[in-house]
Amino acid sequence: MAPVLSRSLATPSLASFSLTNPNNKAFNIRNAFLAPNGLNKSFSCSALRWKLEKRNNRTVVRCEASAVAEKEAEETSGEKFEYQAEVSRLLDLIVHSLYSHKEVFLRELVSNASDALDKLRFLSVTEPSLLGDAGQLEIRIKPDPDNGTITITDTGIGMTKEELVDCLGTIAQSGTSKFLKTLKENKDLGADNGLIGQFGVGFYSAFLVAEKVVVSTKSPTSEKQYVWEGVADSSSYVIREETDPEKLLHRGTQITLYLKSDDKYEFSDPTRIQSLVKNYSQFVSFPIYTWQEKSRTVEVEEEEKPKEGEEEKPEGERKKKTTKTEKYWDWELANETKPIWMRNPKEVEKDEYHEFYKKTFNEFLDPLGYTHFTTEGEVEFRSVLYVPGMGPLNNEDVVNPKTKNIRLYVKRVFISDDFDGELFPRYLSFVKGVVDSDDLPLNVSREILQESRIVRIMRKRLVRKTFDMIQEISESENQEDYKKFWENFGRFLKLGCIEDTGNHKRITPLLRFYTSKSEEELTSLDEYVENMGEKQNAIYYLATDSLKSARTAPFLEKLVQKDIEVLYLIEPIDEIAIQNLQTYKEKKFVDISKEDLELGDEDEVKEMETKQEYNLLCDWIKQQLGDKVAKVQISKRLSSSPCVLVSGKFGWSANMERLMKAQALGDTASLEFMRGRRILEINPDHPIVKDLNAACKNAPESSDAKRAVDLLYDTALISSGFTPESPAELGNKIYEMMAMALGGRWGRSEDDDDDEEVEEEASQASASAGAETDSSGEEGSETQVIEPSEVWTESDPWQD
Repeated sequence: MAPVLSRSLATPSLASFSLTNPNNKAFNIRNAFLAPNGLNKSFSCSALRWKLEKRNNRTVVRCEASAVAEKEAEETSGEKFEYQAEVSRLLDLIVHSLYSHKEVFLRELVSNASDALDKLRFLSVTEPSLLGDAGQLEIRIKPDPDNGTITITDTGIGMTKEELVDCLGTIAQSGTSKFLKTLKENKDLGADNGLIGQFGVGFYSAFLVAEKVVVSTKSPTSEKQYVWEGVADSSSYVIREETDPEKLLHRGTQITLYLKSDDKYEFSDPTRIQSLVKNYSQFVSFPIYTWQEKSRTVEVEEEEKPKEGEEEKPEGERKKKTTKTEKYWDWELANETKPIWMRNPKEVEKDEYHEFYKKTFNEFLDPLGYTHFTTEGEVEFRSVLYVPGMGPLNNEDVVNPKTKNIRLYVKRVFISDDFDGELFPRYLSFVKGVVDSDDLPLNVSREILQESRIVRIMRKRLVRKTFDMIQEISESENQEDYKKFWENFGRFLKLGCIEDTGNHKRITPLLRFYTSKSEEELTSLDEYVENMGEKQNAIYYLATDSLKSARTAPFLEKLVQKDIEVLYLIEPIDEIAIQNLQTYKEKKFVDISKEDLELGDEDEVKEMETKQEYNLLCDWIKQQLGDKVAKVQISKRLSSSPCVLVSGKFGWSANMERLMKAQALGDTASLEFMRGRRILEINPDHPIVKDLNAACKNAPESSDAKRAVDLLYDTALISSGFTPESPAELGNKIYEMMAMALGGRWGRSEDDDDDEEVEEEASQASASAGAETDSSGEEGSETQVIEPSEVWTESDPWQD
């Protein structure tokens, strides 16, 4: 209660009581307020201070709650402190957490220089005097291998002393962000801009490779030039006025990096610097020059010395002109290639797209197709995508999502080409191109990409545009281009059927297969559906290992006879891809190598009659084969073959079983489980089946009939695409049947048979004699075995 009272009695309150009638019960406050010994000047109760005063024959009780309020205030309000930080350590943490590669320091500093030039260009619209006569807007980079330094100079806006303190002296203070804020406040200057920086830490990336950084800057709004000096391990910096006339700048900023001993040789190499500029800053809108060593051929005059015995020539005829190669240093433009994606697609020619593709990705073949688009709205980015003219040479690249085919830029500054499926799914990893976004941060990292909502939206639109591009290739007049595409990248799209269920509607029209009616030319699923008969309700397919085996498979016989087209799935990935599609245009995909095949025009009465006639044969064959088959039934798919072995409805097909057995890390237990049951289907119109039907009724115990059933099963096993468990045993069965069929057919003489019998008896006798000799070693003389090393010849030169 004390805190509540203290808040309600913020000011001292008074209570008065009349003393005229001491017997008045209303006056009896002894128990409530007063101490037992009577009326005191002051007392306390419930953490409150009370005072008694007499005024005009009245007793006044005063409650002093201010003391309690002061005590509570002391408890709630504490002493104020400021955060303390070791600046050098904090800076080191910031820099190394944002940048994983040292080489990006050049990208950051060039981006800052580009921002300085952009700012000057914007401001010069209203103040042309800022440009002055300081030359063109450009960036120059000069490495010095001898001294281990890099100097980056721009002719941009420069900085005053106050701006030096504000921008370079305050970590995470971005001058570009401030400038952009000003532009937004002033709508007249808020035009489209290419300003890059936004964090205020890009400059400090210089300390990734430098132990000391010197910044010399001259603003057109200031008459003085100032120098900022900072050391990597220091928490302070120095600003001084530049007094050396030789070091004065007309306008802009010059940054000199004194490289660390570990990085001195790598980043002071002119060739290395030029390659970094071409990689990261190739498309910066301002020219970037690097200091490079060059060579040229010059003519020089040399004195020709007279040969022995020759007279000296006159002085004018002694000199001879020769050519000599000399080396020299000069500035070289490093960013010649222009960002083609920044232009209007209607203004860019096809040859320009092809040239950009070859230069950017080091390709020698023209692309099969390209698309150039700009996406606006929730996320804005520009992109140029290409379908390469040739597929990957290495099969591992087919399933490797980590490729360097997509180059991500932020405001024309290269960020990364090392992606693991963030921008494109694995099955579209063959697509090459550039993506430039203004919405992504410049210091983007893998973690940011994975979690960024912007990247998820970009990925969705890039995938959609890629499918549109491939669709255009498939619908173009030159069908040879799509044949090349399918030959090189068809496996990728089939992989997409497995991995990307959300884009099945876009992938399926692009698929191509050979069929029973088109064994030479590939057919699309749209063409297949158009050619379907009126009573055909499904899309039939057969998965095999080759086109030839598909063409001669017994499963096709009835379908070909009824003029039903069948897709040939001859690549390992085909069957899995089709199973993941399930339907196309409300037509189910049906595997003709599995049970319960319905062709839609069966005669039910005739089927019942045939089933009754051969019911006994089916039971007899099942009894002979035992667990090898789940059941035996009359076939609806055969016309010329005696029998075929089909898979269960939910098990693996013969083709899938073959593929799973070939896996290097296949599991035998799962193989037995998923293999499913096998059903033997017999053709009642075939002579072999009719003979077996007669044998079943007349001689069910005949050994020849049983051998015929075993051989029939093994033959069906092979013709249906399965692998026999014992090929040697199958071979012996075939040899035995051949001997029975060929015995004496071509007039073999009886003498040959007698000779064979005599030889067989002799071999049996010798075998038995050898056994007797082994068993009775005492009766016969023991045979002496002589090793080859014990045989000596008379002419042996090594004999003693």
